[in-house]
Amino acid sequence: MIRAYLFALDPTDAQVEAMRSHCGAARKAYNWCLAQVRANWEQRRAEESYGIPEHQRTPWINTSAYSLRKAWNAAKNQVAPWWAENSKEAYATGCANLATALGNRRAGRTQMPRFKAKHRSRPSCRFTTGSFGLVRDRRHVQLPVIGVVRTAESTRKLARKVDTGDARIRSASLSYQRGRWHVAFTVELPEVEPAPRDGGRVLGRVVGVDLGIATLATLSTGEKIPNPRHLEAAQRRLRRAQRACARRCGPDRRTGRTASKRWLTARARVDRIHTQVANLRRDAAHQLTTRLVRNVDTIVVEDLHVAGMLRNRRLARRIGDVGWAEIRRQLTYKSERAGVRLVVADRWFASSKTCSGCGTAKTKLPLSVRTFVCPACGIVLDRDDNAARNLAALAAADTGESRREQPDRTDTRPAQHAAVAAGPLREESCGTQRHDREVVAADHRRPTHAS
Repeated sequence: MIRAYLFALDPTDAQVEAMRSHCGAARKAYNWCLAQVRANWEQRRAEESYGIPEHQRTPWINTSAYSLRKAWNAAKNQVAPWWAENSKEAYATGCANLATALGNRRAGRTQMPRFKAKHRSRPSCRFTTGSFGLVRDRRHVQLPVIGVVRTAESTRKLARKVDTGDARIRSASLSYQRGRWHVAFTVELPEVEPAPRDGGRVLGRVVGVDLGIATLATLSTGEKIPNPRHLEAAQRRLRRAQRACARRCGPDRRTGRTASKRWLTARARVDRIHTQVANLRRDAAHQLTTRLVRNVDTIVVEDLHVAGMLRNRRLARRIGDVGWAEIRRQLTYKSERAGVRLVVADRWFASSKTCSGCGTAKTKLPLSVRTFVCPACGIVLDRDDNAARNLAALAAADTGESRREQPDRTDTRPAQHAAVAAGPLREESCGTQRHDREVVAADHRRPTHAS
């Protein structure tokens, strides 16, 4: 299996310049290859408009990573006479990235790649050959041309596996993110079976997790994980830092004005605040997901449409501060590594509108209503607790099936109830819709709103 180990770096000023030069070289190769591809396509489009036959038109340019790198090597002496200052892997990174981007375009996943700007794109480059790896003191890493760079943290977690022969470093990716330089080693590890269950885990325990804003997560056990609200806590410092940055002379692309040193200092202060908030948010997500994976056997979460929710300008900042997508991502890979079953409820499953006691589903339940009152059985409980219980009921039956193996927008309850789900819902006199507790009605087409 392939794993990545990320380490923060503490380079010297000379090493920072060398890192920026390598990342700039990757960007230069990327933009040059993209310009060649666009010129070729525009030439063919013009020839087609002139009525030139296909066999007489300019041949298609080969957009594979190997062909782009070959074309770059043939023109690098004229395009970049300084190319020898950096490792050849930096230029290969730009060619490979463009080949991947064009492949994603052909597959319909993205649109046409755009040119990378110096101050808008994230500096990064990848090393697959050359002298790179860990240093024996476990506080330095080796990078081609750049040399030995000190790390801001110990590399012992990876060094122990490398020393015992259990890990093999395949590549190193250098990047500037969250206000500092990082190196990520792509490591090949042997396939390891999930660790046996220890005494601390309850066998067969199922927990439904309802993510929200007022509380970070509500568990079906009744426990509520408070929302730290790291961004809200840093708003006062962030506003002051951003006002100070706005009063400085920043860069202006229209007039060609460069940023002043005072603006760079103020901007760095804003970046540090954002970095601190992101680190705190990520740490809270790790603590929650690790705790869930260690203590339960089955975790049930919702397939939330986070991108759509972020279009709500009244809640966008608070939704972004929670980090639902990061929690879902961590649960996915941690559950697979620990052998825990992860069930993802269908996006159209009305977990908040359905009664966890009798199965009655309401047609409407505004976000302002925080208490769920069932008109059929009279149960009264918190809206989030009701949703978490409904999620836990999805995996309560021991079917051995994973939600990921079922088609999208289909029944997420046990298969023996699929016939009931296909039938129409009957109207109740109280103005609600009732369906079997073990079935997610296929007629629900309204997305589930996270509370």
